[in-house]
Amino acid sequence: MQTSLQRTKALLAKFRRRRILVAGDLMLDRYIYGGVSRLSPEAPVPVVNVRGEKNMPGGAANVARNVRALGGGADIFGLIGPDQAGRDLMKAMRAEGIVTRCVTGGSSATTVKMRVIGERQQVVRVDWDSKANLGGALLAGLSRKAAAAVAQSDGVILADYSKGLVCPEITGAILSAARRCGVPVAVDPKENRDLPLEGIAIATPNRKEAFYLAGASEKEPARDPLKDRPLLCVCDILMQQWKPELLVITLGAQGMLVAPRGQSPFHVPTVAREVFDVSGAGDTVIATMLLALSAGADKTEAAELANCAAGVVVGKMGTATCSGPELIEFMRNMRR
Repeated sequence: MQTSLQRTKALLAKFRRRRILVAGDLMLDRYIYGGVSRLSPEAPVPVVNVRGEKNMPGGAANVARNVRALGGGADIFGLIGPDQAGRDLMKAMRAEGIVTRCVTGGSSATTVKMRVIGERQQVVRVDWDSKANLGGALLAGLSRKAAAAVAQSDGVILADYSKGLVCPEITGAILSAARRCGVPVAVDPKENRDLPLEGIAIATPNRKEAFYLAGASEKEPARDPLKDRPLLCVCDILMQQWKPELLVITLGAQGMLVAPRGQSPFHVPTVAREVFDVSGAGDTVIATMLLALSAGADKTEAAELANCAAGVVVGKMGTATCSGPELIEFMRNMRR
């Protein structure tokens, strides 16, 4: 670990002066919590006695929530449906301090992911999935709104969850505006090969997504990512294809492979001490990395801070965030 606590504190102080636009698929994460003391007589499943419910910003909104938790300002761009879930999501985002002026009402239902938690274990997840219905007039209006929002930002995160909003037209409008304004754009891509991503600042696919986007068959990972020839080949393909300033392939328990443009890739091992839930860890990585780079961190510092922040959130139950004090405490504990 090269980044000192003093340097981390200095960067976190700068986060408060950064305004990040998060553009992507919005969804509502609904949690139902309870206790389990018996199995159902109807089927071999636990009976969860409900003790509480909570609505949380999900999808791209969770990326914005991570930006806010680290002290940055967050504007959200996306669509919600004409339904109670959409209203619940708007309320949840505003409660987290996320600015929602760039949210548009659409005709498709709001995506909801409901998780039932019994005694700190996820029993089941129930999804209400919906694809964005982007007609010609709506698409043109969203593209204009996105481009205008970029000009008011210090950085942009494109958060694709395969629900339709992150499409070539809107992505192109955001990247064109970002180039004009000198604003860095980070992308957390899913399995969508149609997006015009050439020239982005940061891309953070996971291993599976990276192999798919490179058009390669995923192989069994090697123990040392720097000796994993298929992974390094995929890294080269994506660097040539997208020409990013920084490519970060997240590797789960192996940490992350970081490839800066014009330099050899390096490996950042995972620092997680406990893993309760990996949901949302990718959101934490991209939020931390863009904030760090926009605040003046170098690529190694940004990768290390993002890795530590992910180590914090996987130790929590549910879709979680990492605050600045939590990041400092985690790094302090690593040095003991």
